[in-house]
Amino acid sequence: MAQEAGMFTVNQTIGSVLCCKCGILMQPNPANMCTKCLRSEVDITEGLQKHVVIVHCPECDSYLQPPRTWIKAQLESKELLTFCVKRLKNLNKVRLVHAEFIWTEPHSKRIKVKLTVQKEVLNRAILEQSYVVEYVVHEQMCESCTRVQANPDQWVAAVQLRQHVSHRRTFFYLEQLILKHDAAARCIRIKQMDQGIDFFFSNRSHAVKFVEFLGKVAPVRYRNDKQLVSHDPKSNNYNYKYTFSVEICPICREDLICLPPKVAVSLGNLGPLVICTKISNSIALMDPFTLRHCFLDADQYWRASFKSLLSSRQLVEYIVLDVEPVSSEVVVGGSRYVLADAQVARVSDFGKNDTIFSVRTHLGHLLSPGDNALGYDLYAANSNDIELDKYKGLVLPEVVLIKKSYEEKRQKKRGKPRAWKLKSLDMEVDNTAKGRDHEEKVNSEYEQFLRDLEENPELRFNMSLYRNKEYQPSEMASVTDGEEVPSVPLEELLADLELSDVEVDDDGMME
Repeated sequence: MAQEAGMFTVNQTIGSVLCCKCGILMQPNPANMCTKCLRSEVDITEGLQKHVVIVHCPECDSYLQPPRTWIKAQLESKELLTFCVKRLKNLNKVRLVHAEFIWTEPHSKRIKVKLTVQKEVLNRAILEQSYVVEYVVHEQMCESCTRVQANPDQWVAAVQLRQHVSHRRTFFYLEQLILKHDAAARCIRIKQMDQGIDFFFSNRSHAVKFVEFLGKVAPVRYRNDKQLVSHDPKSNNYNYKYTFSVEICPICREDLICLPPKVAVSLGNLGPLVICTKISNSIALMDPFTLRHCFLDADQYWRASFKSLLSSRQLVEYIVLDVEPVSSEVVVGGSRYVLADAQVARVSDFGKNDTIFSVRTHLGHLLSPGDNALGYDLYAANSNDIELDKYKGLVLPEVVLIKKSYEEKRQKKRGKPRAWKLKSLDMEVDNTAKGRDHEEKVNSEYEQFLRDLEENPELRFNMSLYRNKEYQPSEMASVTDGEEVPSVPLEELLADLELSDVEVDDDGMME
């Protein structure tokens, strides 16, 4: 504006002064010294530690935080950098600006960290300076690793997890939850037993924490006991071995249940024939003929426990001949259901007889004429259930449908790898004494568990599914048989990979 008006303006210039020590031109500062002279006069790193000794356990790759805490950290990780900075004394006298690792040989037993600090010096001038701290790593095993090395079987607490059923589907599900939440990180040994799994810990508190985790993901009850191992009368020290016996309720998803009369009355005359739709820390029960539902927590179940009338190993395959919806769509526990009347026939009866069953089902939104469905054959079943005998005059339905079957469509994809895979616990398994039949049974149950994950998105909600690098998609397969068979979307796999702390190779994608 002043130049446009023709007025004379004075250019703004930054003044400069001479350094009082060396006499070079410099911008003025409160000390009237250049940076080199100021650093020669004042050393802000004086009194700060530059050599520190840290203790490292080579077995579990953890570092000792005095007095007795061990912290797991990888080389050049954020956790290790935080641990190294916290080990420095008198660092509160300066202001930490930046910290980074300096590369050293892995076998040198040296860790070097470059720190940049600031401090107010002469006449309120702020000086910034960098210096290197050298950490000398001493190898020493922690208490738990020392105990394991001395005697691998020397555990302090054991958790015996059991479920008295004829399959291992519940343990496949719990294994993924344990991996997802890293609940068995403190476990020193895991052993697969006949009807469950044994977890061994080096500390009682770790076992208590694991039992609390199990109580949050499954309806369980437990009892604990202890055994005296040794006693020092001079110091009055006692060493015990603790055992936690944890029992999971024998009710599983897709089981058909006949509720005891007292339980049915307490639930508002539900049932008495109900199916289990979901198992978490509570049991979700639903009447497939009226769509009424309820939830039983662990305390309610164990006060009046009951068993399944029929389990998933007794499912029979039916073919749907006709479906007629009776009600509109209803949302029960986050899942959609439609009540419908259907006519079905056993697949095994084709060509032998003309037996047709008229049933009411909750799968009206899934079934269409020509589809296959799995259900319980009460028409030919011989059930000796005490609770069922208490209901006099109860007319049992001939068939109770449980879920839609995709077996025929899966025949085309048999033998092909999936686009995803699951991790497993490092578990001791002894199949030599049980024979080949037992191994084939376990493999069949695991395959059925993987199919349940594909068919039920809610079941895999709390699990980590990983990409299978051996999988190569085929365009012809996706066009012919990939549309109707349930599968896990690729986007869901990528989301699980981002949320979990897994190692990704160079060809992996991780944002």
